[in-house]
Amino acid sequence: MIPDDVVQKVLAEALGRGGDWSELFVEDRSSTVLQLEDSKVEGVSSGHDRGAGVRVVAGERASYAYTNLLTEAALLETARAARAGLDAEAGTVTDLCEVKGSVHSVRIRPETVDTTDKVEALHAADDAARSFGEEIRQVACTYMEVRQQLLIANSLGTSARDDRTRVRLACKVVATRDDVISTGFSAPGHTGGFELLEHFPAAEIGSKAGEKAITMLGARPSPAGEFPVVLGSGHGGVLIHEACGHGLEADTLAKNASVYAGRQGERFGSEIVTIVDDGSAPGRFGSFGVDDEGTPAQRTVLFDQGVLVGHISDRRSATRLGAAPTGNGRRQSYADLPIVRMTNTYLLPGPDDASEIVRSVSNGVFAASFAGGEVNPATGNFVFGMNEAYMIIDGELAYPIRGATLSGNGPDVLARIEAVAADFDHKEAVCGKDGQSAPVTHGVPTVLLSHMTVGGTEA
Repeated sequence: MIPDDVVQKVLAEALGRGGDWSELFVEDRSSTVLQLEDSKVEGVSSGHDRGAGVRVVAGERASYAYTNLLTEAALLETARAARAGLDAEAGTVTDLCEVKGSVHSVRIRPETVDTTDKVEALHAADDAARSFGEEIRQVACTYMEVRQQLLIANSLGTSARDDRTRVRLACKVVATRDDVISTGFSAPGHTGGFELLEHFPAAEIGSKAGEKAITMLGARPSPAGEFPVVLGSGHGGVLIHEACGHGLEADTLAKNASVYAGRQGERFGSEIVTIVDDGSAPGRFGSFGVDDEGTPAQRTVLFDQGVLVGHISDRRSATRLGAAPTGNGRRQSYADLPIVRMTNTYLLPGPDDASEIVRSVSNGVFAASFAGGEVNPATGNFVFGMNEAYMIIDGELAYPIRGATLSGNGPDVLARIEAVAADFDHKEAVCGKDGQSAPVTHGVPTVLLSHMTVGGTEA
C-alpha cells in the first residue's frame, strides 16, 4: 500500500519535534450494503475509501492527524500536523520488522458474487418471515459486506498488515395483534466470505425473526421481583460483555474508574466461571489478524475458574498498567484514534445440562435475548431490557413475557452463577464506545443465576 522507505520517512517526520513513538495507520476499505423493505430493494450503496492517520505519543499526550491522500507529500504533511505543539529533540525510528497474526479464510469472495444472488437472499429471508401470516406487518432485511486492507507501522520497529472481510445478513420483523406490537431479529455474521449463507441460509434467518415476532405477540406482562434467571445460550452473552467486559478494558482500569480496578487475583465466582476475550478465534465477527495498532490478536483469559486474572488493553493503556498490550486497540476508521475494545468475549461452557438447568427452576425467568441497556463500569451496575423472555413454572417454559428488564451488578452476577451448561452458542453485534463502532461477538452457554432483580409491568 505504501513503500517501506516512505513509511520510514513518515514515522521519522512525525518524531521530528520529539515524542516517545510515532505510528502510521493506512486503510483501504470497500463496502456494499443492500436493503430490502416492503419486499422491494429500497437501498443499494457501495463505497471505496482510502486514507491514513499519523499518531505521535509523548508521555500521556497523543496527537493525531489524518488524510485521504496517500501520496508521499500528503503523508509527510499529515505527520507534521500530528507533531504540532511539540518542541524537543527529534526521536528515532527503529528498523521495521514485520509481525504476523492469525489468518481468517475467505472461501467465496463476496465481491465476486453477482448482486442478483445477494438480492435473492434478501427476498428469501423476507418471504420466510412473511410466511407466518398477516400479523407480520413489516420486514426489513439488510445485507452487508466490507473488506479492510490495512498497513500499520510504528517507530518502535513494528510493521503489520491485515486483510479483513466481513459479511452479515440481518432481518428485522414487526408483528401486530390488536394493540400489541412485537419484534423479531436475527442477524448472523462472520469474518469470512459469502459462504456465510451456506452456514446460515437466508430463509432460516428470516424464519427465526418471524417466529420470534409472532411468539412475542402472545406475551403476558412481566412480573416484578427477585427471581432465579436462566440466560439462554448465545444471546445471553451480551450480559457478560456489558456487565463484565467493559469494566476490564484497561483505559478504564488505568483511571481507577472500574469496579474491577486493583482486584487482580480476587475470586468473583465459582470454578465453573471462566471468561475469555479472543480476537484470534477463527471466523468470528470480532476477529482479525492484528489489531489496529499492529499487535497480533490473541486469546486473553479474564476470569479463570472464578478468579480475576486478566484485562484487555491497547499500547498506551498497557504502558500505564505496566503490562504488554493484549491486541485490543481498535478504531472505526483511519480518521479515528484507537481505543481499547473487546473482540469476541465468551463465558466458556461448563459441565451442566441445559434442559436440567431449566427443570431445576420452579418459578423463574428465562432470558432468551436482550434489547438495549446501560452499564456503569465504575460501579458495575447495569439494567437491560429483554426482548424475548419466558416465565419458567415448575421446570417448564410456561409462557412468554413482555416489558421485562434485568438489573444488577457485574461482580454480583458472577457470584450468582450456579450452573453452566455445555451448549455454548455465540451471537454477533456492533459495540459502541466513545463515538466509535466495532464488530464483536458475545457468547455464553445456558447459565443459571441464583437470583436477579426483574422489572415488569404486571399489575
